[in-house]
Amino acid sequence: MSFRIATAAAMIGGTLAGALAAAPAGAQTINYMMNLDAPHYDPHRTSAGTTADILFLLGDTLTTIDFDLKTVKPHLAKSWTVSEDGKLYTFQLREDVSFCSGKKMTAEDVVYSFKRATSPDIKSPFYWRMGKVKDIRATGPYTVEYELEEPFNELPLQLSNFQGTIINKENVESLGKDFGVKGFDGTGPYCWGDWQPRSQLTMTRHDAYKWGPSIYENPGPVKFEKMVMKIVPEESARVAAMLGGQVDFSFSMPDQSLPMMAKAPNVTVYKPPANQRLFYLGFKTTRENVSDKRVRTALSQAIDREQLVKGIYFGNAEPASSYIHPNALGYSAEAPQHLGKYDPEGAGKLLDEAGWKMGDDGFRYKDGKKLELLLYGFAAGRSPKVTEAVQGFWRQIGVDLKLQMWDGTIVFSKLAQQDYDIWSIAFPYSGAGDALRLYFHSGNVPTPNRMNWKDPETDRLLELALGTNDPAEKAKALAEVQTIVQDNALWVPLAHEGLTLVANNKVKNVKAHAFYTSLVYKTLDWSF
Repeated sequence: MSFRIATAAAMIGGTLAGALAAAPAGAQTINYMMNLDAPHYDPHRTSAGTTADILFLLGDTLTTIDFDLKTVKPHLAKSWTVSEDGKLYTFQLREDVSFCSGKKMTAEDVVYSFKRATSPDIKSPFYWRMGKVKDIRATGPYTVEYELEEPFNELPLQLSNFQGTIINKENVESLGKDFGVKGFDGTGPYCWGDWQPRSQLTMTRHDAYKWGPSIYENPGPVKFEKMVMKIVPEESARVAAMLGGQVDFSFSMPDQSLPMMAKAPNVTVYKPPANQRLFYLGFKTTRENVSDKRVRTALSQAIDREQLVKGIYFGNAEPASSYIHPNALGYSAEAPQHLGKYDPEGAGKLLDEAGWKMGDDGFRYKDGKKLELLLYGFAAGRSPKVTEAVQGFWRQIGVDLKLQMWDGTIVFSKLAQQDYDIWSIAFPYSGAGDALRLYFHSGNVPTPNRMNWKDPETDRLLELALGTNDPAEKAKALAEVQTIVQDNALWVPLAHEGLTLVANNKVKNVKAHAFYTSLVYKTLDWSF
């Protein structure tokens, strides 16, 4: 063990180790670490992956997605039918489901949850995942009719994501603004215990749980009496705790530690069968300095992605020249790939053409104004390292990039204010339809369409793609959207990120699930 890691281990000996040791011997408590916390755990008010990590444990959805990230299966809904015109879905619910409070789940809970998710008052960033709703109604104690204004062929897929979590109206109304902050009554395999923001979240076993999805052998309950998530921002401390056996698993191990983890005798590195997550930089196209497509293209082509993947990800990623991974559903090889080309000389020429001339001080100017850009990003994870590298690449072509990093509990509120030129983020998706509709439809301005991209043709094609019953027509429309958005250089695609789950060898039956990058999902088969 290196001196740095050994020192970190000593430093956390009285903090992390002490906190985890507080669990009674034999209590079957499983402990894990994350590098950052969520702003809250309300499924309808955020798109944060850190919220999803916990909600997949505390709550359930009508459908689930298999480990291949393509196959949709029943969960709280045991079956469903679709009308011939694609506008009416009828879900038959399980009759044996209850919330942690003991309240039995019925169709009324599903109706309440979905109407809240689509309410204009809530302003959910994922409202579009629910389709254009005409009405949602209970036609029996365990039957829900979901009526749409227009067909939405991805509804069963989208209802498996965390915004489709079924919640208890009584719990929401009693907690008010503290829902998902001071409590959460879900139907998931774990129940809310206690949350200390930026420090620790404790969950307890839902003993009545027996309705786990069929992708697991064990339908429930889980094998552990408690699950404790500890927030440990320092990379060296997480490595030390993992190798020292002070925690049982983590999916926020620093990339540079993974080769060492793979050789360690007491831990195993697991990779999911499939994953799609892109780290990108997005442009607020209405800001003066990045309003020109030539500037955006130049900035993208000034970055050496091979160097990024090797030096920052330690190979745990692929250089990205497109917004959608080539293995993902709906990827188009016909869309332009020029954004991933490393061409600093060509980038300089594009900036010259756009009127940004190099000054004597090594920075570019136009009409006496310096080409200075402000980037917002996460203070934890890969974001600081990646953006600092980008800062260096752009400095070489005369661009002055300022970085402002924010804690994970407030970063989304800061992004919502849009007081930046660029932001950095990694986003997970299930396929091209999911990713493109979320980020590029004008209906999602100002979030998560933070580019403020308002293009009628993009909107038309996206609506066609997700409304048609013809797979070929859907594929063609999604390909055209990829051509439009990549040609306009709305993002700088940097890396298709690798996902890894590291677990102590005492944890058995581990299989990583990468839905919305939540590598644990339900943990129903896991045991000591």
